[in-house]
Amino acid sequence: MNEVSWLLMGGAVVALLMVRRIKGGIRVSPSEVLEKIRSGAKVVDVRSPGEYLSGAYPGAVNIPVQELDRRLSELPRDRTIVVYCASGARSAAAQRLLSARGFAQVVNGGGLGDMPR
Repeated sequence: MNEVSWLLMGGAVVALLMVRRIKGGIRVSPSEVLEKIRSGAKVVDVRSPGEYLSGAYPGAVNIPVQELDRRLSELPRDRTIVVYCASGARSAAAQRLLSARGFAQVVNGGGLGDMPR
């Protein structure tokens, strides 16, 4: 490969990473999530009710991602909100939705296994 090919390939990789970051929602580290929770963040489990009943993060409320838009009134606008799911995909969608609806402090905690213990 010549220098131009490497340069083009590098630009494509950077563009892909930027799209993945935007599309996938920005996740923070478990220690940052724990800091937000200790500071009074509301923790929202966006999985299905069945998943929630099978085990959830302590103190989390269950608002499935598909119900989130119609249940916005249950969420505080003056506190940080930490959203999580099973893998981080639904919580990324929840983060984008809440941000689009004017919630300024939304953190994607990723999957339940990513949440701090």
